[in-house]
Amino acid sequence: MRILITNDDGINAPGLKVLTDIAQNVAGETGEVWTVAPAFEQSGVGHCISYTHPTMIAQLEERRFAAEGSPADCVIAGLYDVLKDTPPDLILSGVNRGNNAAENTLYSGTIGACIEGALQGVPSIALSQFYGPGNAALENPFEAAAVHGAATVQALLDANLWDAQDYKLFYNVNFPPVPAAEVKGRAATTQGFRQNARFHAEAQLSPTGRRFLWVRGGPQHEPTASGSDAAANLDGYISITPMRADLTDYALMSKLEDALK
Repeated sequence: MRILITNDDGINAPGLKVLTDIAQNVAGETGEVWTVAPAFEQSGVGHCISYTHPTMIAQLEERRFAAEGSPADCVIAGLYDVLKDTPPDLILSGVNRGNNAAENTLYSGTIGACIEGALQGVPSIALSQFYGPGNAALENPFEAAAVHGAATVQALLDANLWDAQDYKLFYNVNFPPVPAAEVKGRAATTQGFRQNARFHAEAQLSPTGRRFLWVRGGPQHEPTASGSDAAANLDGYISITPMRADLTDYALMSKLEDALK
């Protein structure tokens, strides 16, 4: 198996090292793991692509490249430049430092890479490590992902629940904020919503008197609906959410058609 990995925390992020180990485990001794990751941190860029300017790419070592672009740019670079003659069988994105559950999913560059992978027709899985009091002070805060990541990816590959729809399926995996030994298992979940966790802006003055705005997130441990990703994570489970990039609200279509008559 040939696996392309990327992230949004940057080429030197510790979570990417964890993902490399996961990918190598899944690929096996005869497989290949290729890395194309952002040269600098790209958190929060979503599915952004560098449409109006070129992306510089540099090879750092064998099968390892850094691109000055977004995670989606890195997927495109991997598919159409680095691996153009030998396309990957799987794309893995992460392991993100922090959860990409609930509304975070919509902002995440980690998810953006998988959206691009799915649009390109390649099976894609995003992996993120929830942070909290149970794991933030561990020697390796990514312990849950490191220990359970390969088995979780392999379980999704074994299930073989992919499809041939235009907007192809991808998976969003979040590991709970607990030590690896306290992970209770895996759960199929929906995307949750934290009622009081909206992003907002805070103003600060620089030493020269200029006004700057800092975007800040809300509390990450707000309760969400039962059966949703964040709820499962806070209960100690690995959440696995099937997703696609089609944003159509199909449940509303008939009502809208009637309203427009």
